[in-house]
Amino acid sequence: MGAKRRIREKEQREKRRIAVERIDTLFTLAERVFPYDRELANRYVSIALAVQQKARIRMPRRWKRRYCKKCHSFLVPGVNARVRLRDGHVVIKCLECGYIMRYPYIREKKERRKCSSG
Repeated sequence: MGAKRRIREKEQREKRRIAVERIDTLFTLAERVFPYDRELANRYVSIALAVQQKARIRMPRRWKRRYCKKCHSFLVPGVNARVRLRDGHVVIKCLECGYIMRYPYIREKKERRKCSSG
């Protein structure tokens, strides 16, 4: 009984690792192809989201803020996204659909305080 469970858990870890690799590859491709073909970049993002959903894993943090949560378009600051800092938040506005995403930057402030005091 225990051996089967270990094998199943190992298979799950392997599936998750492959899914993370695929998401990473798809977002990298979206980054490369964006200047030439925005629609293809958006397609890569939607495929990456489907992989993430199917594998039931969290989107890696480095890619989490690079797509619009509403229209799923690949966001490039200054091109199709506006990035502003407001009252302890990073505000990202998608210029494709107008959706506004806010992320706190408290963690970054804490890290900066630790570095300056130490």
